Amino acid sequence: MRIKINSITLADCLKGMGEIKNQNIKIDAIVTSPPYNIGKKYSKYDDKVERKKYLEWMLDISNKIYDVMDNETSFFLNIGSIPKDQWISYDVANIFRKKLKLQNTIHWIKAISIKENGNKDFISVGHYKPINSNRFVNNMHEYIFHFTKDNNVKLDRLSIGVPFKHKSNITRWKTNKKDIRCRGNTWFIPYKTIQQSKLHPAYFPIELPEMCIKLHGLEKTNLVLDPFMGSGSTAIACKKLNIDFIGFEIDEKYIEEAERRLKET
Repeated sequence: MRIKINSITLADCLKGMGEIKNQNIKIDAIVTSPPYNIGKKYSKYDDKVERKKYLEWMLDISNKIYDVMDNETSFFLNIGSIPKDQWISYDVANIFRKKLKLQNTIHWIKAISIKENGNKDFISVGHYKPINSNRFVNNMHEYIFHFTKDNNVKLDRLSIGVPFKHKSNITRWKTNKKDIRCRGNTWFIPYKTIQQSKLHPAYFPIELPEMCIKLHGLEKTNLVLDPFMGSGSTAIACKKLNIDFIGFEIDEKYIEEAERRLKET
């Protein structure tokens, strides 16, 4: 197998990442969202295997990811859960903890309801999949675990920064040079509607990998890896940012959909 830049390879990611190491390809950032093992209906993957077997597979994945990283590589792992199995995100994170350092924990907020200044009316923004239960609340967030090898990768925090609400804060701190501050670890990226998410059973918005890559730093990012490319959100984010990518996917239909979306980008 010869790895092609700016191409999604039909292959198991374990074999694909082995070839990345064999071919000495330098990976600057990894952004991915593996199957959560919560029963999603993939066409070529069983998303509801025995937990021990699933975590053993995640351990194999973590070893391969470690092998293709260097001390300056950022690895952004997006993973969620379901109300009746809320430990899965932490179980997977602990698997990757065996070799990697958890440098940041980011919360992807898919939908939120807020009120400001004591207003009685709530503003609700974003979409989520509602549940019918009197035991659980709706799950409207997922994790993005930012792993590195030594917990010492410098980030471009202001590349995804936000303006100050109170402009007096711009001059209050000597470190501020303009009207922009660190966004922090809560990222509100509205979840897509059901119609938009039919592309893939675990579709995530392009803004998510785009923000991860920007946070790592565009100037030092030449090549991004997504071991579970799915319908191509990471590839599209790379194309928008004029950055090269490589990815792996075991389902031909998802690759076809990803290539279609890339052409439309």
